[in-house]
Parts: sequence; structure tokens; C-alpha cells
Amino acid sequence: MEQEEIILCGSSAYTKKYYLNEEFEALPESIKDELKIMCVLYTEDIGGVLTLFFDEGGRLQFQTAADEGDLLYDDIGSVLKVKQLQRTKQELLESLEMYFKVFFLGEELSEEDLEEL
Repeated sequence: MEQEEIILCGSSAYTKKYYLNEEFEALPESIKDELKIMCVLYTEDIGGVLTLFFDEGGRLQFQTAADEGDLLYDDIGSVLKVKQLQRTKQELLESLEMYFKVFFLGEELSEEDLEEL
């Protein structure tokens, strides 16, 4: 059986709304706040929709989208902003991946993972 992608959170410049998957309500408030700020600022700066999801391997992925007629959406800025977020929020993103692998995929922490803690 193949596992589907699981959405962590997302934000839309069109609806001016932020979404956090209720399956992740157990995350600490500071992490939830940081995710919200990151997503909302992205959509305010770039426009469109930003979705963070876990792929089948437990890796956290960024997905961006924009309405076809959205002339204000910045395609190039989108790519640059995602790379910036991946670089500046690397520790947060890696911690979320570890959390997902342990609590959702049931993986054991390796000795390397334990050393990082």
C-alpha cells in the first residue's frame, strides 16, 4: 500500500487564510506559531498559495501555486523565497521531518538522530 502525501500547513494570499492540519495540533505552540508566520509572510510577499507537506519518504516539501490570471504572483521570487526559507529554517524543517517519521511513520530514532537531540 502506497502512502499519500500528508499536508502539514498552508497559506493563501487569495483567501487570506492559514491552515494547520489538525493531526499536528500536538506540536508545541512555538512551532505552530513559527509555521504560521513563515507561511503567511510568504503569501504576503509573493502571493499565491504555499503548502508544506510530507512526501512518502517523510521529507517536508514546499508546494507553491498561483491562479492562472494572477499577474501579481512572482514566479522567480517564489523559487528564491522557498530556497531562503529552506536555508534559514533548516533546523525547524529537519526537526519536523524527524517528528513526522517517528510519530506518523513509526520509525525508530537512529543513534545519529539521538546525538542531534
